[in-house]
Amino acid sequence: MAEDSRRAEWLRHARFYLRDADPVLARLIDDRPAFDPRAWMAQLPPMDLYGALLFQVTGQQLSVAATRRILARIEALFDGHLPSPAELLGVDPGRLREAGLSWRKISTLRDLAERLSDGRLDPDVLSRLSDDELMAQLTAIPGIGPWTVQGALIIALQREDVVLPGDLALRKAIQVAYQLDHLPTQDEVLDIAEKWRPYRSLATSYLFSAAFEPAEAPPVTPRET
Repeated sequence: MAEDSRRAEWLRHARFYLRDADPVLARLIDDRPAFDPRAWMAQLPPMDLYGALLFQVTGQQLSVAATRRILARIEALFDGHLPSPAELLGVDPGRLREAGLSWRKISTLRDLAERLSDGRLDPDVLSRLSDDELMAQLTAIPGIGPWTVQGALIIALQREDVVLPGDLALRKAIQVAYQLDHLPTQDEVLDIAEKWRPYRSLATSYLFSAAFEPAEAPPVTPRET
């Protein structure tokens, strides 16, 4: 209960801050008084950092629906859960290909799993790094780019100040919400999002919610690495 109370107080403060900082977000927030920015987590399987990165890598260049279909097939290979690094390394890569992963994505996920298994990467250490430090560590792996890490920061580590400037769905949501006459560039997204600090994750959730209504709103819409 104490944790729920702290979370509610944090959310109240963050909403007040964003409403004051940005009139566009103020409208989105006022239109959604009961909005729960973490509700989408209930629609996803439990994910640690490796699971979230697996989810993100799977979703590169795919729609949300296609990503979830592949994710369900991967879970079926591992008795209904997402694999640990050791479990993924223990399965024939061909079975992952049959589940719908490309060979490039399989190579990325195996490379990451090997690094987490042999000690080159320590998930406990990674989880304590700053966003920028974690970004630097993980984007050194071929096939993992900023978009992939940003999604994992939100999903697995629940970081509060993350924005995904390379996400096509977010760029479209910003174009609509801010009534722009063009699709904003990544730099323009970052410029707009600057006023949201230190609550960019929450602001992003509101924009996704507005973009995907009345359909369920995903936290990240797979497009870019």
